[in-house]
Amino acid sequence: MVLTLNFMTTNVLQSLFALSGKPTALHIGVGVWLATVCNLPLWIALGKIVDTSSLGGTAFIFAFCVAIAAANTALLSLFAFGPWRRLVLSAFIVIAALSSHFMLTYGVVIDTGMATNTIQTDIKEVQDLLNLRLFVTVLLLAGPPLWWIWRTKTSSRKFGQVLVWHIGTVIGSMMLVVSITFMAFQPLASTMRDHTKIRYLINPFNSLYAFGKSIKGSQSLSASELLPVGQDARVSVADQRNEDPVLFLIVGETARAASFPAYGYERPTTPRLSGRDDIFYAANAWSCGTSTAESLPCMFSPLGRTEFLSRSQDTENLLEVLQRAGLAVLWLDNQSGCKGICKRVPTAVPSASPEHSSCAQLETCQDTIMLSGIAERIKSLPAESRKRGTVVVLHQMGSHGPAYYRRSSPERKVFMPECTSSALQSCKQGEVKNAYDNSIVETDYFLSQSIQWLSDNSGSSATAMLYVSDHGESLGEGNLYLHGLPYALAPDEQKKIPWIFWMSAPMTTQLGISPKCLQKEMKEKSISHDNYFHTVLGVMGVQTSIYNPTFDVLSSCRR
Repeated sequence: MVLTLNFMTTNVLQSLFALSGKPTALHIGVGVWLATVCNLPLWIALGKIVDTSSLGGTAFIFAFCVAIAAANTALLSLFAFGPWRRLVLSAFIVIAALSSHFMLTYGVVIDTGMATNTIQTDIKEVQDLLNLRLFVTVLLLAGPPLWWIWRTKTSSRKFGQVLVWHIGTVIGSMMLVVSITFMAFQPLASTMRDHTKIRYLINPFNSLYAFGKSIKGSQSLSASELLPVGQDARVSVADQRNEDPVLFLIVGETARAASFPAYGYERPTTPRLSGRDDIFYAANAWSCGTSTAESLPCMFSPLGRTEFLSRSQDTENLLEVLQRAGLAVLWLDNQSGCKGICKRVPTAVPSASPEHSSCAQLETCQDTIMLSGIAERIKSLPAESRKRGTVVVLHQMGSHGPAYYRRSSPERKVFMPECTSSALQSCKQGEVKNAYDNSIVETDYFLSQSIQWLSDNSGSSATAMLYVSDHGESLGEGNLYLHGLPYALAPDEQKKIPWIFWMSAPMTTQLGISPKCLQKEMKEKSISHDNYFHTVLGVMGVQTSIYNPTFDVLSSCRR
């Protein structure tokens, strides 16, 4: 099917080359190229759904292709105008080529969530995605049309003539789209209804729509003032707590439950935690989204997933409620930022400290760097607040892909050989899993070191650690890699997450928790990021009208 499309495209482009003096010939040529070559992920997906051995199936795919080419031509004729024509056409081609690369290589689709994640990507994450496969794919998909665009000279015509050509092309192209849609409405409608993923593969309309909606949504939310929540928050005076209680909130990155022995994984990826009897695992925990940009703000929000995704105004988050209650709050980051969550609380990036300049040379910092100097950072917080309690958020680099091999220290590379490329499809799936599993071993070490720090530095104070990942990850199952698929389409590997809780004996006493009850509760109960906000408030004894004990994982096990 792909060879047929390329043959058709070549013939069409050869015909158009003879007409290249016409002002819209380039638009038609680029529209055809985008519809065929740059839509390989779409045609591969449709080839698995539609019976191409039948005349009806072949005719449907051909009609679909023509409709997309016509829609592309209409779109290009609207925007590629005058002296900007070549630049606009080139931009469309490069965007489509990049989108095709990521859809082909990692099995992702381009939706609003993926667009938001892309916009918020930092330079380190971009570097992890750069590889030879990317450059080769973009060169093959974008090189020929770019050469043709910049080599072709269009004849000079009066503005009125050019405008007529553009209007005529737009009208003619849209009439063709409408005609094809009308004639093939039944198979087209059923395909889109039964196979939702297809609509996210139509290139470049998927990217344009997703990025446009993402930018519009972020601008709308950022323009509105934060809605205050928990204004009555306070720590109960009657709460007989020890001095300086400390809670570590460890925000995991890209850790999937399927790679933890506590969730049935056969490999010993958590050798340090697995040997402890004071660790509580939520057996059935789910993320709010499938990307950091979506999940992280959601899990710290009081709204819950459904309300958060449909919100028209941003609210204050968990950290602001804790701080208003009089607690000391600190955010430590070893990732690409807090997605706006930590704007109004003390924040530090340990890897940016001069004493850790070696991290830049190694291209990464392992998460244990956040424990370096943490005692001094906590002591720098207001003493009066610390007596009420301290909450430290440690935002992990964790298992951030696709360069999993960078997420573990040499001494913790238990599973070998590793995939040492960010082009995951170029590695054997076993090598990809080895690199990823080593990153989980590194996380296991970091969690155990965090518990050890709390035990060594707290004395008789009540301490606890709550580790929850932001989302999961696909490692080649069903030819899917990374994360970010629309929630309804995403497999469980991208949504089911580890939720791990540890507390010291003084904290157990302070909360009045029955360990046996909690073990049983967390094994049987299905929870999600919706529970995070209320569980943290419960652990720190914060009283506020916005607290809902029903969503506090610990509430039913308090004596």
